[in-house]
Amino acid sequence: MRRFGVADADALRAVSVADVGAFWDAVVADLAIRFRRPYHTVLDASGGPQFPRWFAGGELNVVDTCLVRWAEQSPDAPAVVHETEAGTVRELSYAELSEQVARIRGGLRRHRIGPGDTVALYLPMIPEAVVALYAVASIGAIAVPLFSGFAPGAIAARLRDADVKAVITADGTVRRGRTVPMRPRLDEAIAQCPTVQLVVVVANLGETTVDTSLGRSAEEGGDPQTVSWGSLLEEPPNPVTAPTSASDVLLLGYTSGTTGRPKGAVHTHAGFLTKVASELAYGFEIGPGRSLCWITDMGWIMGPLTVLGTHACGGSLVLYEGSPDMPDSTRLWRLVERHAVTTLGVSPTLVRTLRTAAEGLPTQDLSSVRVLGSTGEPWDPESYEWLARDVFTERVPVVNFSGGTEVGGSFLSPYPVEDIASCSLGGPALGMDVDVVDDNGHPLRGAIGELVCRQPWPAMTQGVWRDDRRYLETYWSTFPDMWRQGDFALVDEHGDWYLLGRSDDVMNVAGKRVAPAEIEAVLAADPAVAESAVVGIPDPTKNEAVWAFWVAHPNYSEGSCPTGERVARRLRERVASQVGKPFAPSQVVRVEALPKTRSAKILRRAVRAAVLGTDAGDLSGAENPEAVEAIRAQVRDLR
Repeated sequence: MRRFGVADADALRAVSVADVGAFWDAVVADLAIRFRRPYHTVLDASGGPQFPRWFAGGELNVVDTCLVRWAEQSPDAPAVVHETEAGTVRELSYAELSEQVARIRGGLRRHRIGPGDTVALYLPMIPEAVVALYAVASIGAIAVPLFSGFAPGAIAARLRDADVKAVITADGTVRRGRTVPMRPRLDEAIAQCPTVQLVVVVANLGETTVDTSLGRSAEEGGDPQTVSWGSLLEEPPNPVTAPTSASDVLLLGYTSGTTGRPKGAVHTHAGFLTKVASELAYGFEIGPGRSLCWITDMGWIMGPLTVLGTHACGGSLVLYEGSPDMPDSTRLWRLVERHAVTTLGVSPTLVRTLRTAAEGLPTQDLSSVRVLGSTGEPWDPESYEWLARDVFTERVPVVNFSGGTEVGGSFLSPYPVEDIASCSLGGPALGMDVDVVDDNGHPLRGAIGELVCRQPWPAMTQGVWRDDRRYLETYWSTFPDMWRQGDFALVDEHGDWYLLGRSDDVMNVAGKRVAPAEIEAVLAADPAVAESAVVGIPDPTKNEAVWAFWVAHPNYSEGSCPTGERVARRLRERVASQVGKPFAPSQVVRVEALPKTRSAKILRRAVRAAVLGTDAGDLSGAENPEAVEAIRAQVRDLR
């Protein structure tokens, strides 16, 4: 604010979008982001707002800013602190983290992994996940983080789409006191992915047996080579970091779309780093001597965001591997107390669970916490007030920010220097020219509209991986030269911003987005199912619960189970095993018909409205509008 000569956060917001190039240039200088070769142009928008080039002419690798400079300046400072569900703790200083990255870098190069290759990270929240992310980036390869709870089918879909050449995984993890194997799921997925040549296995549960035979090439059959993480750590440190350009691809963040095939959001070294560094510095007050603990997973964008953002600011990243309410609801608070966490990131779903727990208000010392963070789903007022007022006695701001995998950070964010209304997202994040508009693209206040962005930003995805047409259709086809995020938003009479849910069909289950078609594809494989529709229904614990509706195949024999209870149990199990347990349907309902358009498109929003008892909207284009009322009558007693 002093740099731009303004007195409050809203004035800074206005300055930051009046000249976005000048603003992001100032951010680079303010946060001392290291460019090996200076850029000659901050923003080259000659290709239109859809395809901007940020920091054109510059050369930057994220490890220089996030790792190398702190290993030089404060080598003994803690970079990563890891705690397991069993309570064991490991810590890596910046010097130790840098050395491990150099060894894994050398090991990957020896196994023929190099610039432009895609490397999947299928790992729990362990220090090796951080090391792997930096090692991949430092050789100019492209990281593909995967959710540690994915089933083999979901893993395989992403490996195939990205043509993954190597995968770094763990033998398993422990959650709720139970061993969760990961390598067997990966092995099943890799059987469908001929491009994978190398698998690196972290012995997270103990000793891991590996096959040291040579791996296959992309043209060959057979199994990929499997090596242990420990063997790569025995490599001599490789000091050479790849000379990546500002626009070289850093990672592919996969997010579900409105079709069954996931979308790979393309993030670059300079753009993603600059945006997430600004998030953690300005929104969450991270810097040397401060620490961040965010309950998340490396497979969601918050994983890479917290790693790179925290280390770009010289802070310490606290990783927790396990369930945050084990053995009881005091676990999260004991984690904060033990590691003196200064910024704590939680989801509304987790807070709802803690609020209703038998243990009540925490008795632990939480005085280290300066900022609370949340993202991924809307708050309910009761849980928000419980956290802010009852737990933290109104002294800690709740920075509730929202963006997305394709955004690479936030669209909306409050800041600790301003008043924050309960449950609100404050206003536009710095440098983000966002607005709420009506169906004609005109600004809207005091009423619900679409969230859009009028100018590009550094971490904006550079497209959908190898599918520019899908990228343009998804984000740019609704309003001319405006990015449509797909969220319903509201700016109230006080100027506070709120998100009200997705404006498309993508579901948000406990902060994890999944497309209906991804689950419907699993249901369709069951011999009893002719067709299905999956919708997200508001849920007090998970934000949205998955409800599945299915129509019986003509050859389906009802037998002694005319309502399909046996099929329902089988379908839940199928989804849990093939997509992931968090996405197993809460309700599986057999119906006689699903509402469709005349072009045979299932009207999921009408199905959802039938469940909620709300207006299904204009059904003039429906082939069978009577199906909506039939479903409405059938589910009346289920909610």
